[in-house]
Amino acid sequence: MGASTEETAHQRLDRYLSEALPDVSRSRAQKLIEQGQIQVNGQVCTSKKLMVQAGDRIDITVPDARPLDLQAEDIPLDILYEDEHLLILNKPVGLVVHPAPGHEEGTLVNALLAHCDRLAGIGGIQRPGIVHRLDKNTSGAIAVAKTDQAHQHLQAQLKAKTARRDYLAVIYGAPAADNGTIDLPIGRHLIDRKKMAIIPEEKGGRRAVTHWQVKERMGNYTLMQFALETGRTHQIRVHSAKMGHPIVGDPVYGAGRAVGVKLAGQALHAWRLQLEHPVTGEAIVVVAPIPAAFLTLVEILRRRNASSTSKK
Repeated sequence: MGASTEETAHQRLDRYLSEALPDVSRSRAQKLIEQGQIQVNGQVCTSKKLMVQAGDRIDITVPDARPLDLQAEDIPLDILYEDEHLLILNKPVGLVVHPAPGHEEGTLVNALLAHCDRLAGIGGIQRPGIVHRLDKNTSGAIAVAKTDQAHQHLQAQLKAKTARRDYLAVIYGAPAADNGTIDLPIGRHLIDRKKMAIIPEEKGGRRAVTHWQVKERMGNYTLMQFALETGRTHQIRVHSAKMGHPIVGDPVYGAGRAVGVKLAGQALHAWRLQLEHPVTGEAIVVVAPIPAAFLTLVEILRRRNASSTSKK
């Protein structure tokens, strides 16, 4: 890993590791220390409270991920498109996509293993078939590959930006312009490792580009359409908050704002997915029906806006 500097010295070892390594959370760093995977100046260190000094040589060994014991589960799926190569689903709010230690059941992957008995191992045993992510509380279209060829082809489309992902969202406030582009790098928050943030590329951030367009203005709220050019974790949520217009219902980036409508998650929906069929080359465009709670929110905001406008 290298030597610490004056700027990074005088920190606890677990904090230093979590800040120096963007993909390692502080709790993960603590576990690596407990497992004897960290050496300081050639000696195994088992104390997370050790204070790092300038010039300390720190070596880290990250063991290979332990394959999860994934079980197939009969969980209903809302299928938007399916053939022998590809599956596109409408993911509901609240459904976790990938299993993880401590959360190995009730996920989309568990459901997929029951639906597609040949899925295991495609694209890796940890995330079989999954091509791209959706947050737990984001609904909408998500693509799943049924073969390794399809998986590689679809991921290449995302990397080459030939696939298009459009989202609908309700945000707080009203942007001054009707459309625009946010080009700001995103990385793990330097203090709160459970969050993402705008992080300069020299500090580990990765380029993130989001295009946005106003669909409907509703007073102090706006219905937006977002198009992803890149696919960073929480990208739309972070970029929208950076604009000063966080997504309604977002518990992490919405600053605890309330709208008076009960939502199970943030008002963000992966509305339309456009891609090239990995075998035939045919253009596939799938639109995921908007959740009832999202539609209810928009209707209530429309009525509020109409009422306030009529009183002026």
